[in-house]
Amino acid sequence: MKIVVKTLDEMTAVEWCRLIEERVKVFVVEQDCPYQEVDSYDYHAHHLTLWDDDGEMVCYTRIYRRQDGKVTFGRVLVPMQYRKHHYGRYLVEQTIATTHRIFNGELIQIQAQAYLKKFYGSLGFQAVSDVYLEDGIPHLDMVLKSED
Repeated sequence: MKIVVKTLDEMTAVEWCRLIEERVKVFVVEQDCPYQEVDSYDYHAHHLTLWDDDGEMVCYTRIYRRQDGKVTFGRVLVPMQYRKHHYGRYLVEQTIATTHRIFNGELIQIQAQAYLKKFYGSLGFQAVSDVYLEDGIPHLDMVLKSED
């Protein structure tokens, strides 16, 4: 298994297409949620992927600074065929470590799907909002304090 972190400018066209294919498969088709999957954050995000020894993408997240200045990550995905292997925890742990490295330990704020509140809580995140709908899916804001 290999963790790779690249910006859009560092990716090949094939790498980018493979990422977007999986993101659309999970977030648009599987979750039956038509929305703007590719957005302006993709241009400056750090795209973190975990690849297996056969060159297959096992998990993905993107890390970036939002327009409001907050550091975040999102589009957390594990393709269906890899979900039974519990890669999600490893992915988020690696994403947190990478986010802290890139953004010097700043506070991380995420928009988590509400059903994952306990999962993110087990990684140190605390809810800072009530549940709200984002693209028709219940979410809540959660923060992870800086590494200080």
